[in-house]
Amino acid sequence: LRMFQVKLIVTGDDFGYCPRRNQGIVDCFLAGAISNVSLLVNGSAAADAAKLARRHNIPIGLHANLSEGSPVCEVLKTNSSLLNQDGFFHGKMGFRTALSKGLLNMSEVKQELKAQVELFHELTGHLPPHMDGHQHVHVLPEVRHVFAEVLEEYGIQYTRVPIEPGLHNCDWIPPSLMDFYLGVEKDSFNTVDVFTKHGIRWPDIYIGLSTMGRNMSVSSIQSAIDSAILELTAKAPQSRAVTIELMVHPGYPSVPPVGGCGEGPDDFSQSWERLHELQTLIKPELQSHYKNRNIQLCSFKDL
Repeated sequence: LRMFQVKLIVTGDDFGYCPRRNQGIVDCFLAGAISNVSLLVNGSAAADAAKLARRHNIPIGLHANLSEGSPVCEVLKTNSSLLNQDGFFHGKMGFRTALSKGLLNMSEVKQELKAQVELFHELTGHLPPHMDGHQHVHVLPEVRHVFAEVLEEYGIQYTRVPIEPGLHNCDWIPPSLMDFYLGVEKDSFNTVDVFTKHGIRWPDIYIGLSTMGRNMSVSSIQSAIDSAILELTAKAPQSRAVTIELMVHPGYPSVPPVGGCGEGPDDFSQSWERLHELQTLIKPELQSHYKNRNIQLCSFKDL
């Protein structure tokens, strides 16, 4: 590999989900293993997360959530198209089903996204430098247009487009999950023009689907980064800085009933996989790999 200057944003998602997630993310940041966080403002520990970010000077953006838990917009907490019969968001797959059936009101989607930006501002004292979607809802049809409008309205420059190089070669991902990932990828390809038209930017490379949970290892991160850089530099051989976002979900496992976004914590947040990510990310051999490869950890505002 030629010595490209690589700027790597390692984003800890779901900050604010529960106190144990917050603690794990902060521990990772203090260990130099992540460089950026994404806040769920409807998370049960969101206010605490914002305080921790301020205390430790952690770069923080918004993890917009339309699929898990409760809305933050008062008007939408009752009788809105975003809610299921139990009064919560439709869920990761439920949201997609409702959307495909034409049941979601896009003006309500916009209202909720704006309410989340406003709450983020209230909690942190500033607008988010970057904003992405929990469970990748921001690249879905129709939603992508509304999402782009909200970013442009608030002058939020950066987002995430989850198109991961080498995803198709990951034979360790179970077929059902791979189907979901390929759906995310297809939606992302269809989102590129929309985000571009609204002047929104994102890093050159995204990594995170192939390295999630149990699939994370020092070598899986190293090879994902190395092969992505090779692929990119083959396309654009002129030497320049390459930017990468690595999406991660470190934390100590949630202990119900504490946590979640209004309905308690989900299975992934209670699983050992969160701790496994945390333990992998703080390994010294990963840090030394970054140094050897001229990879500099940074946040969106350093781009």
